[in-house]
Amino acid sequence: MISRILKSIFFKRATGKAGRYVHNSARLFELAKDVMGKMNQVGFKGGLAEVAGSVQVLIRMVRAYASGEYKGLPWKSLISVVAVLIYFVSPIDLIPDFLPVIGIADDVALIAWLIKTLGSDIAKFSQWEKSEKTINIG
Repeated sequence: MISRILKSIFFKRATGKAGRYVHNSARLFELAKDVMGKMNQVGFKGGLAEVAGSVQVLIRMVRAYASGEYKGLPWKSLISVVAVLIYFVSPIDLIPDFLPVIGIADDVALIAWLIKTLGSDIAKFSQWEKSEKTINIG
């Protein structure tokens, strides 16, 4: 399924938009807000709770980048994260979101792929985030 998503016109469009989004902090913050809205709408519960946690990390990463706080994310990884989040919020994609249950299957698969692919970048961000909290608390 992942190869079909990555080759789809829907993901290619999301990737094109991502290139424009990363240069505009306001758009990145708006994207993060839209992703949170969709997560609340879909209600990631049960087996999808882990996916929700992963998406929240991605949102924090995008916000930290947009605010200028975090600069440790490689450009290609940033484009990938933003493209996946754009695809995630788009109601019309490989499997349209209006289809009950299966409508988010492609979104979940793409997020899982991204988390696996960018594991080291996400781990570095999480480590940075922990150290920032320690500095700010201490």
